[in-house]
Amino acid sequence: MEIKKNEEYIVNIIDNGMEGEGIAKINDFVIFIPGAIKGEKIKILIVKVLKTHAYGKILQIIEKSPYRVEEDCATYKRCGGCNLRHIDYEETLNIKQKNVQNLVNKLCKEKQIKVRKTIGMGNPYHYRNKAQYPVGVDKCGKVQIGVFAQRTHEIIPMQKCFIQNEIAEKIAFTVYKFIKQKGIEAYNEKEQTGILRHIVIKVGMRTHEIMCILVLNNKKIPFESELVDMLVKEYNVKTIIKNINNKNTNVILGNQNIILHGDGYIYDILGDYTFKISPMSFYQVNPVQAEVLYNTAIEIAKLNEEDILFDLYCGIGTIGIFASPYVKKVYGIEIVEDAIKDAKENAKINNIENIEFYSGDVEKVFSNLIEKKQIYPDVIIIDPPRKGIDKNTINNILALQPKKIVYISCNPASMIRDINLLEENYEVNEIQPVDMFPFTNAIESVALLKLKQTKHSN
Repeated sequence: MEIKKNEEYIVNIIDNGMEGEGIAKINDFVIFIPGAIKGEKIKILIVKVLKTHAYGKILQIIEKSPYRVEEDCATYKRCGGCNLRHIDYEETLNIKQKNVQNLVNKLCKEKQIKVRKTIGMGNPYHYRNKAQYPVGVDKCGKVQIGVFAQRTHEIIPMQKCFIQNEIAEKIAFTVYKFIKQKGIEAYNEKEQTGILRHIVIKVGMRTHEIMCILVLNNKKIPFESELVDMLVKEYNVKTIIKNINNKNTNVILGNQNIILHGDGYIYDILGDYTFKISPMSFYQVNPVQAEVLYNTAIEIAKLNEEDILFDLYCGIGTIGIFASPYVKKVYGIEIVEDAIKDAKENAKINNIENIEFYSGDVEKVFSNLIEKKQIYPDVIIIDPPRKGIDKNTINNILALQPKKIVYISCNPASMIRDINLLEENYEVNEIQPVDMFPFTNAIESVALLKLKQTKHSN
């Protein structure tokens, strides 16, 4: 049977995919259906047909899954921010565990690695400490603020979001009302004109300190002092920053920051430590689960006080600082200079003396520490970007043969690929997923790679 666009079918959903979509088969031809749940019987409309698979749209749910819940958000289907919002939270944890296990089974055929049950969040709502709101104009020239529709730059008007910090929503909407009232131009992406491009809010979840970043197309914003005074008075905003980004780019922040109020930083507390957060530096957007993630990584590593630890892709030094009491010395490496400045400051703030940070490409700095400084790690913690580890760093690890590697990843596919490249020398028994982004298909995972005894004895 040939599957054709715009035709209707009744299908059984046999599984959920890596992005949370339902999977059905018609004569062994795979159909992906967003919003469908395994076990459901659904009437669908085929909206796109490719050579190997097709995409369907739900017309009617004939038999509903017991895990389907009433939708509480009007925009999640369009923005894609919470693509599992229609599924019971506990079941989303099972789906994430299964998806990681499926990747293991597919890519690691020679050995079975057990994926443990995903560690969930006690209260999986309003967990994000960073909000980024695009500001623009719609087709009628009307100013809009909200979130981009999935895979487009069309702005969905702002409504209540169940994963963003509530104070961030209020501040962003206040700025939106202000620019409308004062006639301040919103950015027009097509024409590259206008003034205000984005409103970025960072909140210290424990300290309640607030940073507001106004991303501008040029250096001037009318009624600047009035806007600053209002935000400080109404919301006790600790620091307000004007960020200049006049490039035609999808990158939100430009390179220039001008402080309008405060000192340009906020602080937050993670575990027993205080961290300084700048406009440009990376900080985990879910600090509650970040504590769980870091503690899990340190627990499985079983560090000892004689260990030399390398913290690759260290950001502002969070995981290295968490690990510092358990080892002799930590060396952190990160390519973003501003993050390394913050990392050094964070070590000072927390009186951590057995840690050093280096700015530069991980591949080059890692090689330099080994070859020129003759520093050899016993343990390596790796928390790379989505693309995973570069080949040169993997080769350095294989040549060095540290006794343990703790791999933290936001992309299980690249993580398992890298594990395969290391598994000749290292064994992995378990992977522990941690739900850093509830109600999304994203999943963070931690794995311990231990040097095989035969290799160690050589």
